[in-house]
Amino acid sequence: MQQAVGAKDDLRVERAAEPAPSGLLLPFVEALAHPVFRLVWFTGLFANLGDWAQSVAAAWVLTVTAASPLLIALIQVATAVPLVLLSLPTGALADIYDRRKMILAGEACCVLGGLGLTVLGFLDLLEPVGLIGLTFLIAIGYALEGPAWQAAVGDMVPKPAVASAVLLNSINYNVARALGPAIGGLLLAWLGAPWVFLISTVSFAGLLAAIWSWKWRPARTALPPEMLGEAVTGGLRFARHSPVTRRVATRSFIFGFCASSVWALLPLLALAQLGQDALGYGILLGALGIGAVCGGFVVHPARERLGTSWLISTSAFLFAAVLLVLGTVHVAAVVVPVLFLGGVAWIAVVSTYNTAVQLLVPDWVKARAMAIYQMALYGGLALGSVAWGAMAESTGVAAALAASGVALLVGALWALRLKIPDIALVDLRPAPLRKTDLPAPPIDPRRDAVMVVVEYRIAPEQERDFIRATARLREVRLRNGASRWSLFRDAADRLKWSEVYFVDSWYQHLRLLARLTAGDRELIDRVGRLHQGPPPPAVRHAISWRRRGRRLLAAKPPAGAVAKPDGTVPATGQAVSQPPGPQPAGPD
Repeated sequence: MQQAVGAKDDLRVERAAEPAPSGLLLPFVEALAHPVFRLVWFTGLFANLGDWAQSVAAAWVLTVTAASPLLIALIQVATAVPLVLLSLPTGALADIYDRRKMILAGEACCVLGGLGLTVLGFLDLLEPVGLIGLTFLIAIGYALEGPAWQAAVGDMVPKPAVASAVLLNSINYNVARALGPAIGGLLLAWLGAPWVFLISTVSFAGLLAAIWSWKWRPARTALPPEMLGEAVTGGLRFARHSPVTRRVATRSFIFGFCASSVWALLPLLALAQLGQDALGYGILLGALGIGAVCGGFVVHPARERLGTSWLISTSAFLFAAVLLVLGTVHVAAVVVPVLFLGGVAWIAVVSTYNTAVQLLVPDWVKARAMAIYQMALYGGLALGSVAWGAMAESTGVAAALAASGVALLVGALWALRLKIPDIALVDLRPAPLRKTDLPAPPIDPRRDAVMVVVEYRIAPEQERDFIRATARLREVRLRNGASRWSLFRDAADRLKWSEVYFVDSWYQHLRLLARLTAGDRELIDRVGRLHQGPPPPAVRHAISWRRRGRRLLAAKPPAGAVAKPDGTVPATGQAVSQPPGPQPAGPD
């Protein structure tokens, strides 16, 4: 389904280039003018409405069959676990493979799961275990398509319309969040759960057909694609050395763990504490969704006034207060407006995290970064649902909700130390190409490791600035693909310094160079300006030596192919099975 999309930044920020909020109508005119996006957007809205209606029906079926609180909470777990376990591999595939096929596979899983729920529902054979299992299958579909969907926005519309498409997808998701639960409650009361499951399945099939009609082809590249293991490792390495990604993941896990009690225990709150029926439960969920839609209109002004970190923290404190009220006040007239405020706080936190990842990571790893963020958020939701469901069995629903509110308050206070930079447009333009010769000996470009040594001469008065700059340069090398990095000072010549880093293969070395952004290049040039002497810093490459026999590939450039900064070649180029020709280098 579609999803709405500190310390110093690890990337250079240009705040003046941030999109102005005054052009709210422009996105509708610009992005919806493109037929593919328009078709996918409207069918996606229908599918999102069906998804929320199905979620209401599934939770209510478990509730009225007298399932235990833990089993009811397992619906949330079944939805979240595939997103936790599969998001990173599917995010890696979305960065290196055909995104359209991944979205199709995900939607196919949703259709099969919906058909299973429909058939069992009409046959009156829908037991808790089967319902949870089919919900798990649908969640596998979400996990397959989620990162690919996030990364595919730029493939459906031209680059100038990407911001428009992201805004429209956010509105799509939150409109469905607002209306879907209420529609689900109405359909439950009028038609019954099996018909809700059937309508949801039809909505999934409609989106599947829309994606099938999208004739997208992956761009050809001068380098062979990464293997899945390499791509997953590269995504984890990037997250480890990107402060923005690391802090977003940590804070979103804390928030998801504590806030999950609302989604896991709201059916029981409606039935046991408030005495509501299916329609009343849909209204409670609708209050959350309407709050999320309204919150979408105030997030940007609030962020401008408070800053990113304070907006997230203030919203988390508000959500903690909502949980405390739900755990202590059992009057529907009070709970409904409180849930509305909870929806405002929820969308403020989640959309701000989502946007931070969208704007502060480069395209080559965007799907993997989104996957890591989703793993953290949904991992927190899954573990929290189990914890609060188990607590509700022993101490009651009200006590579990109140305890989760206290936990969120403590977690939000602790997370104040993990600053997230203000949302801004980051300079992620590809760095200018710099040419160098390939190593002379034949190499295995997939297996032979590469050691790069950059030699500097640094005056004593520049040492402090040099060490500080290379500390930031270390993060650039490691998050772009280096496996190890060290800085050495010559024992005999005190002015001579050597930056040494290792890359797992020659192909990975070329990818590392192609991933350099303009901000990365600016930092590299800043370090280079501290070097003394007319010649620039010397760069040496060493290739690992293995004795076991294997076929070596000569380092020849492909005929007529010139690599772009993003690793692609013109459409007339051909994929190659050997290292390309001259590549960017210099002091990098």
